[in-house]
Amino acid sequence: MSEFDAIRLQLSVAAALQAIATVRAEREAPATHAARRHLGEIHGVTRLRKRLERERRAG
Repeated sequence: MSEFDAIRLQLSVAAALQAIATVRAEREAPATHAARRHLGEIHGVTRLRKRLERERRAG
């Protein structure tokens, strides 16, 4: 591997690690965390409602 290729690889790895760190910071931010939790609650309620509706129709 040439020195130029090694430098390009190092820069590529550094850029990937920076992108990962940025995404993790965004996911752990309070507003994002609260929004994800809220969406999870909505999803759970929706699944429950659909299940109850299926059971009501079945029986």
